[in-house]
Amino acid sequence: MAEVVDVVRGRGGELVLRRAGEAFEVIANGVFLMDTRNGESERLLVTGAADALAPGARILIGGLGVGFSLRAALEHPNVGEVVVVEREPAVIEWNRVGPLRTVHGDALADPRVIVVEADLVAWLRETGETFDALCLDIDNGPEWTVTDGNAALYGESGVEGLVARLRPGGVIAVWSAGAAPSFTERLRSRFADVRVAEVPVLRGEPDVVWFAKMSGR
Repeated sequence: MAEVVDVVRGRGGELVLRRAGEAFEVIANGVFLMDTRNGESERLLVTGAADALAPGARILIGGLGVGFSLRAALEHPNVGEVVVVEREPAVIEWNRVGPLRTVHGDALADPRVIVVEADLVAWLRETGETFDALCLDIDNGPEWTVTDGNAALYGESGVEGLVARLRPGGVIAVWSAGAAPSFTERLRSRFADVRVAEVPVLRGEPDVVWFAKMSGR
């Protein structure tokens, strides 16, 4: 039986943090988003991108989640600075001083980390910052978005917007709870180097992580 730890009204609706045994779960508007049971694919999102970069890389993580991707970034030898964009204040709070802090060893306290409280889609449109990698995990996938406005991120104009934020030789990495063939084709129409990794899970279809690399390095 899961125990509710916190319930808040977030920017995208109701957010619930609950504990089930030793694991924590995050639920958004009644839809399961993530938990702390494994995190293999969330770590791969960052490590797979960072493996293709030179030391000192500056990466963006879109979606803090339970901190698995952030911890993996900080432990990778090629990562120099991490900008985390998270729109939900409660998620930041749960990770900074709440129960999720122990999941990733207080990763938000690392001086290499910059946390931006903002909607990723809007922030990417407005910022002039560039990165060596964009690691995106704000939805259950390109075809299963948490909010309707996120869908634009995965279309042709959204992909071009991501490219504009990449440095030469940079990598776009996208996490999904399932396959999205149309998104794969969209990336392949824009990038010569696209890799699709499947990560088996206990139940259901595998998690999927896309890696699309720019030329130039």
